[in-house]
Amino acid sequence: MQGLSSTSLSILVLHGPNLNLLGHREPGIYGSLTLAEINRILEDEGAKVQAKIYPIQSNHEGALVDSIHEAQGQHHGILINAGAYTHTSVALRDAIAAVNLPTVEVHLSNIYRREEFRHHSYIAPVVIGQISGFGARSYTLGLQALVYHLREL
Repeated sequence: MQGLSSTSLSILVLHGPNLNLLGHREPGIYGSLTLAEINRILEDEGAKVQAKIYPIQSNHEGALVDSIHEAQGQHHGILINAGAYTHTSVALRDAIAAVNLPTVEVHLSNIYRREEFRHHSYIAPVVIGQISGFGARSYTLGLQALVYHLREL
């Protein structure tokens, strides 16, 4: 997309399974902020970088795949925390590859310092980058990186 330097960007933010439990679920690993608080932080950051955020959370793989498909022609890019589907979902990987929208993968925890099964991401090979381990800041860093990338196209 050309001429994005001064236009407002549309960013789909996908939150995967169990992220609706943030603030209550293992706060030592995932932090104490709720998903609603993270979305507000993203909206504030989006306003600073001229990007409108469209957050969706689902515990259902198919709903996330459908959202990725529907993003084509509606959004400039995708910010995704696929949660556990990161390590299991070829379907999400294929959907991201199919729509060919710039996508950044984020994780609250450092997945490479956790259990071995979390070290592999099916999504990583089809995204422009991955940010993990910075808590809720992973989302804002991911948004900044995505917006930077989109504006450089």
